[in-house]
Amino acid sequence: MRTILNVIWLIFAGLALFLGYMLAGILLCIPIVTIPWAIASFRIARYAIWPFGREIVSKPTSGVGSFLGNVLWVVLAGWWLAIGHIVSGLALCVTIIGIPLGIADFKMVPVSLMPLGKEIVSRKGAFDRTL
Repeated sequence: MRTILNVIWLIFAGLALFLGYMLAGILLCIPIVTIPWAIASFRIARYAIWPFGREIVSKPTSGVGSFLGNVLWVVLAGWWLAIGHIVSGLALCVTIIGIPLGIADFKMVPVSLMPLGKEIVSRKGAFDRTL
């Protein structure tokens, strides 16, 4: 079932969101200072293209530096990526088949606004981390 959802996701939303995150990452690589945000953008791009079966969890070692970096991220790239998730999520929710995809898109809004201090794990890995 995950594979079917991922293929449908790839066609209707994943490719566009992947390209958005890749563009943000490439633009953030231009000034050397913003390379950590570019790496976070590339990491989320891999998640945005094939999200089902994986989950985003907070890193237990993240601290004030991640928070401050996330504030800068919202200013530099996060706000328009979050808008992209909201718009594509609303478009996906128009059909009954697209509702699960739209919900998955809405779940990506927080990570598009605050990517630092997060990591992507498989669903089984996410469950193991919470125990």
